[in-house]
Amino acid sequence: MPTNGCAVILNYEGGPMVSATLRFAALSLSVALLGSSTALASDGTLAAGDYIGFTFFIGYMAMFAASVFFFFERGRVSDKWKTSMLVSGLITMIAAVHYFYMRGVWLDTGTSPTQFRYIDWILTVPLMCIEFYLLLRPAGASSSMLWRLFGGAVLMLVAGYMGEAVQPASNVMWGVISTIGWAIIIYEIYMGEARKRVDASDNAGVKTAFVRLRWFALVGWAIYPIGYMLLPGNLLAGMMPVTNMDLIYNIGDAVNKIGFGLVVYVMAINDSK
Repeated sequence: MPTNGCAVILNYEGGPMVSATLRFAALSLSVALLGSSTALASDGTLAAGDYIGFTFFIGYMAMFAASVFFFFERGRVSDKWKTSMLVSGLITMIAAVHYFYMRGVWLDTGTSPTQFRYIDWILTVPLMCIEFYLLLRPAGASSSMLWRLFGGAVLMLVAGYMGEAVQPASNVMWGVISTIGWAIIIYEIYMGEARKRVDASDNAGVKTAFVRLRWFALVGWAIYPIGYMLLPGNLLAGMMPVTNMDLIYNIGDAVNKIGFGLVVYVMAINDSK
């Protein structure tokens, strides 16, 4: 799956990204349904057949390796893209550290590491939104655009955390609030200042990278509200065990975060030649 994902990222010009991401989501949901029979050791060891634990290890190592790659490759890009490469490396490094702890929670208890996962998202998703600003800064993106994206991301995640971990009885209400945060991001990159700045840019590489990144935000991030709606009392409650969503989250985090960084890397390398 990561190989196919990289191929799509490097070759995408429009529709194929949507198709590939939807295929990924469908595959992940299918695997999660199969994961209902996952074997759990719950004693600190990885049991045979523990698919969720397996993806915690894969996610941890894949994102750590991606961080090393982005940090080393930062020296090959022009100065105006060095901060973008640094942020790409920070996104995957922060995720790798949290996946190390999430892996431990899963192996020791067999329960979903919700607290660590939201800490990771609250740190990394705003950084992913900042990548949009850094991409468009040479085209004149304003600091107000940055704060709208940042604020939308924080609202989306804090509300999601409240609904899933703090006030689960009110998860529908918090889900609606969280969706407002996501809508702020989507509006900004599809119809707001970000869209206007990229349309006015004469840099073809930036335009291509921007289109790829916003598809991640629209389609790639769609797996997370699906998991949220599986919570008790929500729209999809009972369709599958909530813990099976960890399998989808683990794969989705790796694809989305590493994919974000690869898009920025390809653009920065090509623009630095």
